[in-house]
Amino acid sequence: METKPNNFNQSILKAFKLLAAFTSEKKEWGVRELALKSGYNKSTTYRLLHTLASLDVVQQNDNEKYSLGSRLFELGNRVPLYQSLINATKLPIRDIAADIEETVLFGILKDNQVFYISKAESIQGLKISTSIGSYQPLHATAIGKVLLTYCSEAQRNNAINNLIFHPYTKNTITQKKVLLASIEEVKAQGYALDMEEFEMGLICVAIPIFNKKNTFIGSISASGPLSRFEQNKVQNYISILQNGAQKINL
Repeated sequence: METKPNNFNQSILKAFKLLAAFTSEKKEWGVRELALKSGYNKSTTYRLLHTLASLDVVQQNDNEKYSLGSRLFELGNRVPLYQSLINATKLPIRDIAADIEETVLFGILKDNQVFYISKAESIQGLKISTSIGSYQPLHATAIGKVLLTYCSEAQRNNAINNLIFHPYTKNTITQKKVLLASIEEVKAQGYALDMEEFEMGLICVAIPIFNKKNTFIGSISASGPLSRFEQNKVQNYISILQNGAQKINL
């Protein structure tokens, strides 16, 4: 039997049209601008967003704009695309977080950004706001620098050429030549640091992750407050990360 569009649930169609407007280039929308984009009136757009927010499909940010929420990633986890990465990293990074006593994240390169697949928080560690399924910039994070260092040349060139060097803090890299120098440094030492470059008071160290065929997969990082994350202990953090990484079976 042929299914005609007028037999579809119009509210669901409208909701998905709104969701399709969220892209890597445009991650946030205000109600008014999304109404103009979709062609719906403001009250309809607000009602749809309010309903989607109640389901965690979208979330309202501090600036009162909306972005995609965690429920979409939860549903996406049921799709096999990233499931093997989630399964392979979940327990190892939990153990790393317990050993290092800091929050541990696993991220991959996606849409020229850091895309977080797994997260484990230590009981004694700093609770950071980064969530599974969220994105962060390549130039301002330790994982981002690792991803740029070990990805293919084509991926690196594409990512850097499309980077917007937003200064998140006074320490953020804002010049291409400085980022390229940082990539060379990561390549030489085998790890990357984020010294309050994305958030003041927060320090991160990240290392690359490879599969059994020595193909680069992604990066894991440990994040902690400046007051506790002493630079003279960096090598100890790296050792813990590397030992834990060996348990990631990919």
